Amino acid sequence: MREETRNRGRWWVAGLTWLCLCIVMSVTSCVPAMAPALIGGMSGGMASTLKDAKARKANKKAAKKERQQTQKQSPLSYNDSQRLKYFYLEALNLQEQGKYDAAFDLLKHCETINPYAAEVYYAEAAYYVELKNDSMALACMQKAADLNPENDTYLERLAMTHINSRQFDEAVADYERLYANNKDRSDVLNILFQLYNQKKDYPHMLTTLDRIEAAEGSSEQLALSRMRVFAIQGEKDKEYQVLKDLSDSHPNDMNYHVMMGNWLLQNGQDEGALEQYRRVLAEEPEHVAARMSMLDYYRTTGADSLAKALQEEMLVSQSVSTDDKVTLMRQVVADNEQMGGDSTKVMALFQKMLAVPQKNADIYELYVAYMNLKKMPQDSINMVLRQALEVAPDNVGVRLQLVQSEWVAKNYDEVIALCEPATEYNPDEMAFYYFLGLAHFQKDEHDQTLSALRQGLAQVNEESNKDIVSDFYAIMGQILYQKGKAEEAFAAYDSCLQWKEDNIETLNNYAYYLSERGEQLQKAERMSLKTIKAEPANSTFLDTYAWILFMQERYEEAKIYIDQALQNDTTSSAVIIEHAGDIYAMNGEMGKAVEFWQLSKDSGNDSKVLIRKIRQRKYIKEKK
Repeated sequence: MREETRNRGRWWVAGLTWLCLCIVMSVTSCVPAMAPALIGGMSGGMASTLKDAKARKANKKAAKKERQQTQKQSPLSYNDSQRLKYFYLEALNLQEQGKYDAAFDLLKHCETINPYAAEVYYAEAAYYVELKNDSMALACMQKAADLNPENDTYLERLAMTHINSRQFDEAVADYERLYANNKDRSDVLNILFQLYNQKKDYPHMLTTLDRIEAAEGSSEQLALSRMRVFAIQGEKDKEYQVLKDLSDSHPNDMNYHVMMGNWLLQNGQDEGALEQYRRVLAEEPEHVAARMSMLDYYRTTGADSLAKALQEEMLVSQSVSTDDKVTLMRQVVADNEQMGGDSTKVMALFQKMLAVPQKNADIYELYVAYMNLKKMPQDSINMVLRQALEVAPDNVGVRLQLVQSEWVAKNYDEVIALCEPATEYNPDEMAFYYFLGLAHFQKDEHDQTLSALRQGLAQVNEESNKDIVSDFYAIMGQILYQKGKAEEAFAAYDSCLQWKEDNIETLNNYAYYLSERGEQLQKAERMSLKTIKAEPANSTFLDTYAWILFMQERYEEAKIYIDQALQNDTTSSAVIIEHAGDIYAMNGEMGKAVEFWQLSKDSGNDSKVLIRKIRQRKYIKEKK
């Protein structure tokens, strides 16, 4: 069939391309996420230079003077208070209706009624923010907070505005006032700690930690934060004392002894570190953190043979988590590569690890990644992938890697065998229906192709990949047309173009099929024109457009495009050559037409109508 020869290779390449994308998106990283920093920085890039101290002081004095003046407000009369309430509520009502200009005008009117109404300035601030007038927004927020210093909302918004304006000293003052109003808000203290950290005000950082501890009680996080401050200040003795107090207060928690050992090791006190690790391992021989730290100790002190022995012991230990094993194994690979990359040692270690029953496929995936790095034979890689599937049959990434390998090798039966169970293990993964359908399509098993694609379409939702859903319908349309179900095919094509209106393969096939039937030729022409604009050197698309013009009896135009199709045809397509003969015949060039028809016959076209054209030396319309 004409359409099948045009599209079979295209679907194979499309399948491989999309499969590669699926693998990249589906294979989860085996590397455990790094622990977040104990103390993060404030948002908004607070590391910029603060304002000049003298200018800041002058601004504070001016602000204080203004606050003192604004506080001297006269009480409103009853009528003015009612007017203020009416216009303020009306401004809010207009704002709800989206009439922002009118609402803002009413707020300014409220300001004339009572220049000391904090709520009015607070509302105005939001408008200045939208207008990108930061100075006026800040001034309004400041005035609202000054007029109503007990209002936490105003004060907190002012503090945030100061932070966004990079006025960190002012933000500190705001949050200190806010905390003075709310002694139970430890979240405010946490923000203050970050602000003092930004200012490198270490004494205030420590006093803030004291206040947090008084409010919430002692904790490991607070102790570690104190240690960090002391470390920055270079006060090692105080840093050590905090950690010692933490460890002494939890004598039965071995994790604190490991922390103590790690601190000693990092600070050059190897013997002290070793003592802590041995104490932990005497109590809990399988303590993973202690064994990991002991491994660091051996490496630090140059005990390479002991480090290697412990490392291998941990890699096969059931008490060590898979994540920790992956981390260790990555270190093994990195060290091995630095030493020259002797893969035999690493491979042997992987095989030793995998001889122990696995809980998931993580080690297998790491092994496969290493084998790919070392360009191992694909058969060997596939063997490991299949072992991984036995352990984790629902692992999408592993299965897709196998599908990719078998697809490249054109082992369509294997692709089918891999994808069929996957539709049960991972029923919402569109990739498996896609390749199950494509594999059947490559084998000319059209009923099975339709069945697979329809199963996949049952899983479609708003988050589905539009390109893939579009291709589902495109393949269905092609098969349905081949089966003589033109109306169903065209319905599938319409659905395809709803998901992706520029699916040029569908536009071309849809247009050609309509022209074959002599139906909706103007619609066919519009669709076909889109394809040649997208790919002006595509001989198939040019041929389709030429044929649609031919069917509309626009023979001279058709000749222009069929000539371009012939110039760009690198396959000597018998269909294109026969069309050229038909078009030349209807343009009155019968000698040239017969040459094209004969060339089409020589290219393998055994159509009985074609033979009659040659014998009778005239165009004969083929009955559909």
